[in-house]
Amino acid sequence: MVDASVFVSAARSLSALVDRLPEDGWDRPGLGVWDVRALTGHASRSLVTVSTYLRRPAAVEALASPVEYYAMVAVMSAADVGAVEQRGRDAGAALGEDPAAAVRRLAEAAIADVDRDDDPVIETIGGGMRLSAYLPTRTFELVVHSLDLAEATGVAYTAPKAALAESVELAARITVAGGDGVPVLRALTGRGELARGFSVV
Repeated sequence: MVDASVFVSAARSLSALVDRLPEDGWDRPGLGVWDVRALTGHASRSLVTVSTYLRRPAAVEALASPVEYYAMVAVMSAADVGAVEQRGRDAGAALGEDPAAAVRRLAEAAIADVDRDDDPVIETIGGGMRLSAYLPTRTFELVVHSLDLAEATGVAYTAPKAALAESVELAARITVAGGDGVPVLRALTGRGELARGFSVV
């Protein structure tokens, strides 16, 4: 059985945050081209993909770690930014008239799905990988986009400590793998500054 406790905390934390978003604020600016509804939809995809991919077994484990996953997805996303943006809009529209209730259902469905599985190799957008390697990528996305939603709406939010710690650690590993470990470490220790708009993903 995979220890999914950190993912579960991040999923329920997003759901609780969405429950508190202003009911009249779904069309307010969210992040980049997304309004709050589309940003919420994009965040909810980190729940949907868990349930979806668990129903898609992979024959080959092509990606061994969350870092390898992000390296692969970065190439794919750069090639088709518009598709990523549209998936967010479509996911937001799919939340329907009560987005909070929809996110709650998606979160509980994903939690139930990981709770009754072992550690299968699943077919992700980047290739086959173990569920245990994929879940940290979903925790990362849930935490990052929960913070985005809180920033966009002014709603107070505190990420679960274990989920935040796992996300920061993954960000550091992605940074090192991408060749930016030194400037990031210098910035974190007060010895330099990162370029405006710098992102690890």
